[in-house]
Amino acid sequence: MRGRRPIGPEVTEQLDGSAPARARMRLILETITGETRVKDARERLGICSQRFEALRAKAIRAGIAALEPKPIGRPARADRTPEVARLEARIAELEAELRVAQVRAELADQLPRRARAAVKKAPPRSNRAKESHRSRPGHSQSTN
Repeated sequence: MRGRRPIGPEVTEQLDGSAPARARMRLILETITGETRVKDARERLGICSQRFEALRAKAIRAGIAALEPKPIGRPARADRTPEVARLEARIAELEAELRVAQVRAELADQLPRRARAAVKKAPPRSNRAKESHRSRPGHSQSTN
């Protein structure tokens, strides 16, 4: 056989975790590979057969879950700050206002326009307004 020699349940000694957890995992792996009988593993752990089977099933489920394919890349941030939510709401509000303004502009282009000649400036209401109008700089006054 070429290449590295396969590592069996001893791999648990190289991994992180507490000593009791690594010992349990090693015994579970030894029962799976056939190195240790289930009865001997139960006796070494001091647990009943139902508890041992539950531990072994839990370890296998955890291993399968860890090997599930995951999406490539950095996961999306799930936590949105209140500031981001507030800004997103403001953006939506401004976009709605923009759409309204665009519709108004389109309608204004389509409607007929009133002639400017029809709109006259109202005469001043009092003599004081006339005098202040005359006293503006640039207005020529005739002096006799």
